[in-house]
Amino acid sequence: MVKPKPVRIAVFPVAGLGTRFLPATKAVPKEMLTVVDKPVVQYAVEEAREAGIEQFVFVTGRGKHIIEDHFDHAYELESQLEGRGKKAELASLLESLPKSGSVFFTRQQKPLGLGHAVWCARHLVGDQPFAVLLPDDLMVGKRGALAQMMDVYNEIGGGVVVAAEEKPKSELHRYGVFATGRTNGKAIEVTGMVEKPKPAQAPSCLTAIGRYIIQPEIFAELDRKDKGAGGEIQLTDSLARLIGKMPFHAAMTDCVRFDCGDKVGFLHANLAVGLSRADIAPGLREALRKTSG
Repeated sequence: MVKPKPVRIAVFPVAGLGTRFLPATKAVPKEMLTVVDKPVVQYAVEEAREAGIEQFVFVTGRGKHIIEDHFDHAYELESQLEGRGKKAELASLLESLPKSGSVFFTRQQKPLGLGHAVWCARHLVGDQPFAVLLPDDLMVGKRGALAQMMDVYNEIGGGVVVAAEEKPKSELHRYGVFATGRTNGKAIEVTGMVEKPKPAQAPSCLTAIGRYIIQPEIFAELDRKDKGAGGEIQLTDSLARLIGKMPFHAAMTDCVRFDCGDKVGFLHANLAVGLSRADIAPGLREALRKTSG
């Protein structure tokens, strides 16, 4: 088996308006809403770094400059923390920063869909394989979802790897759904994909979630700008046209997914992450006890 090209670039589509969280997202990007004490986008960046990603491409829109500021130095704040001897706070601030020259931003000027957002990163990605991480999907595990997907990518010899999750039939209309072939450990052969099907037309209950490893051939498919479900340029439709042209697998990880684009999912993520933290779990449990009691 030929060793696949390493994946060193990650694309983060962060141009969405976040209308489900208005008025909170009127002036603050939804990706900057915090789960406990980190913005959701920071969790995605940390997951990518753990998986060996070296270049971080953000596809933004109007009003998203706060994301750029977050991944830059705040010299006045850093100076104040250092002067006050707040070493732990300063260290946590600096640890969140990718290396200088490794962060890139491009604009999606019109909200034409996830496929279009990925297409907007084509010149920054070039002819290299790359990952796509949707920050709304917070993946929590001892080892990150993308790192586990990298294992599958290397074991099956490259191609496309998409994170997968089983869903009840009543929810299939919200996701891209796989038609599947053979299973080998965490890798499930994909023979077809359907975006947001009606339950009766779904080929399985295995759905795509917001983590992808993709080959640069996807850009030729996205160049067609075909509109799919919802009248948008869907990433799933272009990925489906790569099936049969290269290895294509869904990957089951042992991470727990929280949909932070949904209010209940966002609150659930805060509770789960908070209860996993030794520094705040006791106080949070007591607060929950008082609230429920």
